[in-house]
Amino acid sequence: MTNSPAEDSALSFPCEFPIKAMGLAVGDFDSHVVSLVRKHSPDILEGAVRTRLSRGGRFMSVTVTINAQSRRQLDDIYMELTSNKRVIMAL
Repeated sequence: MTNSPAEDSALSFPCEFPIKAMGLAVGDFDSHVVSLVRKHSPDILEGAVRTRLSRGGRFMSVTVTINAQSRRQLDDIYMELTSNKRVIMAL
């Protein structure tokens, strides 16, 4: 018997899930990341976004906490982020 993808996940949906993206701290990187995530999770709440600059100020990490509805939604968000030129890494 084969498990469905939902059964294979260690997560129980819906759940709060932080998504972190890192890139160069230039221009509007934080709002750019939020717009990419918002394509797949339009209900981002106020206070759900945190930013942090690297020690030297060259890089920025942006953490967006969403109310994840499915593993597929998370996969789609990570694909969106990792395929974007401005995003160096997504966790």
